[in-house]
Amino acid sequence: MTWIIAAVFSAVFAGLTSILAKCGIKKTDSDLATAIRTVVVLAFSWLMVFVVGSQGTITEIQPKALIFLILSGLATGASWICYFKALSMGDINKVVPIDKSSTILTVLLAIICFGETSNLVVKLIATAILALGIFLMVEKKKSTTQTQGRAWMLYAILAAVFAALTSILAKVGISGVESNLGTAIRTAVVLVLSWGIVFVRKKHTGLRTIDKKEMLFICLSGIATGASWLCYYYAIGHGDVSVVVPIDKLSILVTVAFSFIVFKERLSKKALLGLGLMVTGTLLMAFFT
Repeated sequence: MTWIIAAVFSAVFAGLTSILAKCGIKKTDSDLATAIRTVVVLAFSWLMVFVVGSQGTITEIQPKALIFLILSGLATGASWICYFKALSMGDINKVVPIDKSSTILTVLLAIICFGETSNLVVKLIATAILALGIFLMVEKKKSTTQTQGRAWMLYAILAAVFAALTSILAKVGISGVESNLGTAIRTAVVLVLSWGIVFVRKKHTGLRTIDKKEMLFICLSGIATGASWLCYYYAIGHGDVSVVVPIDKLSILVTVAFSFIVFKERLSKKALLGLGLMVTGTLLMAFFT
């Protein structure tokens, strides 16, 4: 059951990613910050490839697996761009629950695409509990910081949709591929996409004026992301997607705790109930399916 342990570590690092990223995009453009983070993640992921010695197997990757890895990378890039745009516009405690709704779509797609129907009734009940928890989390008190209308919500929803597609595409792509190598290949695709957007929108000029403190947080966020990815794709490569994804989404506990400590973003009683339901649904799916 090492894949469950890997999924738990993935959640911890993912939770830290959101906080560190939020600290790094107070003044820095979110698209530019995403591109910089991708460079760090790419370096980290390829370092792990050489540590485990899987670089020699890159020529053995089947065309189908490579195509799905590339598609997963494109979905990841789109999810990142939308997610960090949402973070730059709204409170973490508003954005993260919507992003975590990708769990619901991922579980349903895993059941349909991969036939992960063991204990189906329990999975569906757990998914329903998750959905209710997410709804309560989103419908909480007004934001503690000014948001730009409801645009942040649209970006958060798009981030969730792309994140769900990422997990499904990656599950196919890493079939027969060492998980660290698969992560590195996907990250290279994200790098091209994110920097392509930066240059098309002519935001690269902002590199000269990035605050050094924010640059540090962006880089630390990249390292946390890399660590989370390595654990996550090891987990889905060795376990059920419909179980790994909900565990990974427990990163919201880390995020909520640090958002209170760092940004003083408090949860209402309704939101706390929603958080409790999200954790309950996740644990139900992790240990009873």
